[in-house]
Amino acid sequence: MSEKKPSVEEVLQRIDQLLVVLKEISQDLADISRSLKGVGVPSPVTAPAPLPAPTPVAAERMRSVKDVRTLFPKELEDMLNFDETGKYIIIKPRQYLGSENFAKIASIVRGTGGEYISAGKESHFRVPRELR
Repeated sequence: MSEKKPSVEEVLQRIDQLLVVLKEISQDLADISRSLKGVGVPSPVTAPAPLPAPTPVAAERMRSVKDVRTLFPKELEDMLNFDETGKYIIIKPRQYLGSENFAKIASIVRGTGGEYISAGKESHFRVPRELR
């Protein structure tokens, strides 16, 4: 009996789920750390900053490059170029991302309703400007 290999899409979906769980854990740990600091318990290790939450944007407004940039941690944001077009924010890598960074970026983009466009040297991520 051979074991079925998960597809790339299934693996990416699992990674997305793990990232959501890790974000929640990070936020919980940050809350606990703040609570402990409030009662005067010394903390031997500084809790990591929680992942940035999406910036609330009014329903009537379109997303801007600034709105989309805030979704990415600084180390990922520095690897990317952001351009605004009529319907989309186009995100192109400045350098080779590697599989781990690519997966993180793809997860964030999919979380906004965006997608990856595979087009050789013109490959990019795109996020719709219009909020859904």
